[in-house]
Amino acid sequence: MDGKTTTQSGISGSVLKMIAVITMVIDHLAAYLTAYRPEFFKFSFGTVAGRSITVNWIMRTVGRTAFPLFCFLVVQGFLYTRNHVRYGCALFIAALISEVPFDLVRGSAWDMGKQNVFFTLLFGYLGICCYEQFRDRLELQIPSVIALLAVAYFFRADYGVFGYGVIVLFYLIRENGIAMSLIGMIMLGWRSFPAYILIPMYNGRRGFIRGKVLKYAFYAFYPVHLLALYAVQCMLK
Repeated sequence: MDGKTTTQSGISGSVLKMIAVITMVIDHLAAYLTAYRPEFFKFSFGTVAGRSITVNWIMRTVGRTAFPLFCFLVVQGFLYTRNHVRYGCALFIAALISEVPFDLVRGSAWDMGKQNVFFTLLFGYLGICCYEQFRDRLELQIPSVIALLAVAYFFRADYGVFGYGVIVLFYLIRENGIAMSLIGMIMLGWRSFPAYILIPMYNGRRGFIRGKVLKYAFYAFYPVHLLALYAVQCMLK
């Protein structure tokens, strides 16, 4: 368990997953439906420090919580999984399945200009694997971690090198919550700060998402909700 003591109090991994999913959906509603209902999403509640506080801005700010939580959960997945290969394969399959829905909701049936976030999570996970696999061989460890950083950049995975970097750094400094918070906000922006309130509350327990059905339903939710958003876009045209 990497020295982490599990307790009954606090937040389980399942609760963190649900918060990440809910905030992600809020973010994607604003990201992908604003163009279809601008009269709602661009409604402004006023201006603060020169910025218009619109419905879109509020929803996308709430959505900034999701990605750091997913990064943290990938790190925990690496620490707790019994089969690192199977975990990586699950991320890879989810990334492949999600790509067409991701492109559709962004306006194209196939677009290599940007890839879905599961690829980012996969690359970050592989970066952690390389770090541990070559722990005693720096001549292989450092180049492999950097090579995956380059892959994330050229492959144009969602959040790019910053997303990859956050996952790897979260793993390296996983015992220092303050450092994780600072790194996360520096690399992902201050609007992601709620995630760094939630992460220290993690109690090391899996929670209610157990068994293969719920586990893979969690993976499937990402492409399914993108397809649902695409269907809504089609209805609103």
